[in-house]
Amino acid sequence: MTIQAKPYAYPYDGDLRADNTALLVIDMQTDFCGPGGYVDRMGYDLSLTRRAIGPIRALLDAARALPGFTVIHTREGHRPDLSDLPANKRWRSAAIGAEIGSEGPAGRILIRGEKGWDIIDELRPEPGEIVIDKPGKGSFYATDLDLLLRVRGIRNLILTGITTDVCVHTTMREANDRGYECLILEDATGATDSGNHEAALRMVQMQGGVFGAVSDSAAVVAELRRLAETAR
Repeated sequence: MTIQAKPYAYPYDGDLRADNTALLVIDMQTDFCGPGGYVDRMGYDLSLTRRAIGPIRALLDAARALPGFTVIHTREGHRPDLSDLPANKRWRSAAIGAEIGSEGPAGRILIRGEKGWDIIDELRPEPGEIVIDKPGKGSFYATDLDLLLRVRGIRNLILTGITTDVCVHTTMREANDRGYECLILEDATGATDSGNHEAALRMVQMQGGVFGAVSDSAAVVAELRRLAETAR
């Protein structure tokens, strides 16, 4: 089975199964798509990151109905004592008016345990779903994500979340270098700049799919439902 995608049908070898594929929902946190969070404090248009919520909700419903399918959520955030926060990252956030660790309407910005750091209610993880807490942009850096995937025999990753050009793209590049077959979904991702969102998707498709392939939530939902029917 494959999913209609560009520049090739995904996965490349046609080996799409519930037990070798995972849905990765990246950083759907209040700090990135909710009022009073990090992105909001920086003055960006929240509708550009919130656009991903509906499509991800549909994907989660389809994935959760498929026995044996893995769902993974990530959260970016730092320790309350800021011991894992690089000085240059803190400086950049302060320069734009949303210093990491400072107090905001949703609590201390990008700090673990705060309201803004948590995943939004619309996409809250269900019991048994994996949650990866990460200090940086990529989901593989300083986490056990690679180990969890390999123990489960997962080789196909369907990437969603925010932002397309930063945390999602960094994770996709990390995964590609580790040999994972990656699919990024146009409507289930979002960036603080629409031009960056579109450019990030174009980059994936260069050189015959240098980092993987691009599709949308409807194509994935249809295939997951087909897999569920086959399983029954």
